[in-house]
Amino acid sequence: MPENARFPIYTSHEWWGDNWEPMSFGQEYDPTKPFFTQLKELQEKVPRAHQIGRKNYACDWSEDTWESKNIYLSRAIWKCENLSYCYRVLTSKDSFDLVYCFDMQKSYNCLFCHSSFNLNFSENSRDCIDSYFLFDCRNCQDCVMSWNLRNKRYCIRNQQYTKDEYEKELAEFNFGSYKKLNSYKIEFENILKNDAIHRENFNIKITNSSGNYMTNCDKCKNVFSWENSQNCLNCIRGLNAKDSIDQAFTWNTENSGNNGTVDGGYQIKHSAHSVAKYSEYLDNCIDVENCFGCIGLRKKKYCILNRQYTKEEYEKLKNKIISDMGDEYGEFLPYSVGICDYNLSAGVLYFPKTTKEEIVEQGGYWSEEDFSSKDGILSTELTDEMKDTDSSVCGQALICPITRYRFNISQSEFEFHKNRNFALPREHFDRRMLEPARKMVVLKSSPYKCFYCKKDIMAYYPPEWGYQKIACEECYKQHIA
Repeated sequence: MPENARFPIYTSHEWWGDNWEPMSFGQEYDPTKPFFTQLKELQEKVPRAHQIGRKNYACDWSEDTWESKNIYLSRAIWKCENLSYCYRVLTSKDSFDLVYCFDMQKSYNCLFCHSSFNLNFSENSRDCIDSYFLFDCRNCQDCVMSWNLRNKRYCIRNQQYTKDEYEKELAEFNFGSYKKLNSYKIEFENILKNDAIHRENFNIKITNSSGNYMTNCDKCKNVFSWENSQNCLNCIRGLNAKDSIDQAFTWNTENSGNNGTVDGGYQIKHSAHSVAKYSEYLDNCIDVENCFGCIGLRKKKYCILNRQYTKEEYEKLKNKIISDMGDEYGEFLPYSVGICDYNLSAGVLYFPKTTKEEIVEQGGYWSEEDFSSKDGILSTELTDEMKDTDSSVCGQALICPITRYRFNISQSEFEFHKNRNFALPREHFDRRMLEPARKMVVLKSSPYKCFYCKKDIMAYYPPEWGYQKIACEECYKQHIA
């Protein structure tokens, strides 16, 4: 439990149990005090679970994990098995270091890859098997260091080989040497900058929409990392939404808006971590209806500040509070009711230039805790070759040379790398997850000219990335897809 937690913390098992009652913390509305001040007071009394997620087995060291098994040090996981160091991964198994990947098996170090088996060190590839260092490849097998390929096999650096030639060339790659692996990563980044064709966006099956990383969306404007939705505006990372606006990390909503991390609902507004109907200003509430300004409730109706009212009393008091709020009504929950320090949240991915002064000025929280450590050895001192490394490395405390955070190599991680002859990572797992994710959180487009037709386009690649070949959607479809 954090020493500075503003609220009681229960284990998830205790929180979901019946041995405590959220309504017991209810308080009457005080018209002489600001509503958000009262909501914060209530929040600091109501317990929270130490983890977000349900229906898991052996997922004690993961967060925001659902219906999964054997998940370690990962976040935003759904229906997965045997994963470590992953971020926003769905229906995948037996993999390490995946970021924003769906339907992956026995894969490693991939970003935005889908429906693949034994795919490694790759980005934006789908339906690929037994391959390494692929970018924007589809339905490829036994390929290495290649880009923009479709329906290919036995390719290296986009050159076609016979099966025997390919296997001979593949044997020359040494993924088990950390130095060699780093040189391959540098080569791959240079390919992305100088050789690969990049679409102006990563949208798939969209109509009348604008934004990036959308799939199966219609009439969605200024929307990013969003799937299977219709009529949405100003949204970041979610799915299965309809007629919703101003939402982040939210899914399964309809006619809703101004929400963060909401898991579902109809006409739910200005809320976080909740599932509800016809409700506003909720935090951590599950399956409630017609509630206003409540924390931690489950299956309740007509409640305000965790107190029960009749329908008529509820409507009258809700209207009174809205009137008292004045211009504050309609604003999202303030920083003062944030459940963690801003610089430890996903917010720093999307808005990295936000400063401590800005957050504190708005009543938010900023961690000053120093997570660096000197208790261990620099990971750069590990043996270069994986074949020369034994399981004793699992007992060593390692120090990341960049963050100075301490980490270790788990037994399952060691066995995975040993079996694949992949060099062990030298960086802390948080950095390994967050750095790739930065490629997918660009919310501002930049002007380019299409590599093929030279027309002006707007694409989601900051100029400092150095990507030289950006194609408009029409030319990309003609020359690549």
